[in-house]
Amino acid sequence: MSDQLFQNLSTVQSGLQPTPITVTAAATIAPTNFLTVLTGNTAVSTIVPPVTGVHMLAIAPGTTTGFTTGGNIVHGTATVAGMVYLFIFNPLTDSAFATTGGHYLLVSSTTS
Repeated sequence: MSDQLFQNLSTVQSGLQPTPITVTAAATIAPTNFLTVLTGNTAVSTIVPPVTGVHMLAIAPGTTTGFTTGGNIVHGTATVAGMVYLFIFNPLTDSAFATTGGHYLLVSSTTS
């Protein structure tokens, strides 16, 4: 996604923005909108940032998928279908985390 389409990640949208997308869960996913629905049961460890700056993504797993470390997600968690997980992207390289070129911080890992 081009940084020119950053409005697709806004938490305030109109009917002119694309509808939420559905992505098959895989080790790496590439959301293009603020809200992404996951299908399947593969744990996600890497999220391809849709824009270069700080942003937030909402991911709603349709099954018990999970988010794991090993990619650019800092903390992993088991997931529950029907719950939404918020991630904040920090584009700065930070030696405190084992990622380069930015990483996603899980806002909440509540699973019930």
